Amino acid sequence: MLTHDAAREWIARWDRQQEGYLPDREERFTALIDALEALGRPDPLVIDLGCGPGSLSARIVERLPGARVVSVDADPLLLGLGRAAYPGLTFVPADLRTPGWSDLLGLDRPADAAVSTTALHWISGPDLLRVYTELAGVLRPGGLLLNGDHLDSDDVTPELARLERAVHEREAERVFGAERPEDWRAWWDAVSADPELAELAELDRERTTAGADHHGSESHLLSEHVEALRAAGFREVGTLWQRGNNRLLCAVRG
Repeated sequence: MLTHDAAREWIARWDRQQEGYLPDREERFTALIDALEALGRPDPLVIDLGCGPGSLSARIVERLPGARVVSVDADPLLLGLGRAAYPGLTFVPADLRTPGWSDLLGLDRPADAAVSTTALHWISGPDLLRVYTELAGVLRPGGLLLNGDHLDSDDVTPELARLERAVHEREAERVFGAERPEDWRAWWDAVSADPELAELAELDRERTTAGADHHGSESHLLSEHVEALRAAGFREVGTLWQRGNNRLLCAVRG
């Protein structure tokens, strides 16, 4: 049986692992939640897309106690950690690439916002348009998508794209030097070997997408996301916060 304390320890280790790729991860979280707060609702309904173990969802309800967050992911091990660590959150198992995922959310009204952090880059172009189109169908008019991720501009401004990556790498060097935190693969190897997580790890091994086997970025270009969002019916799309190629992309539903 996975205990609350054990799950919180694994999530703390997950957060450190993620910070190795994103030394300003907490700053991006803060900017994202600032934007949610600026909606002006004390009780926003928020969908967390590709929530992992719930790191962003937990920070949202900590700062906005009246918020209702529905957290969606396809990975059983990460969802298991989230459920054990944050029993007050709502976790929904769903693959965003499978049409109809929004029907599983149990929403009783249109959502005020959808959020995501370092997750949607693993969705390829055709699937990305379908995800954003389905998302637009469950957001209220004027609702937001807030997507924090590494998004590059090589196809439009290649020299700027190179400089953005350099800025990001210099930041990581200042924060960590040569001692980077453990990487993605090392975290997954360790968590999969924990006897308390044996059942969830076995479910993970039976899956063929995301989780430990996720490699690289299927939609890493900023233009891919902007074009898909506009085609899906979002009327304004732009970068709300940025450091290097680490962006918080914001889209307003029409």
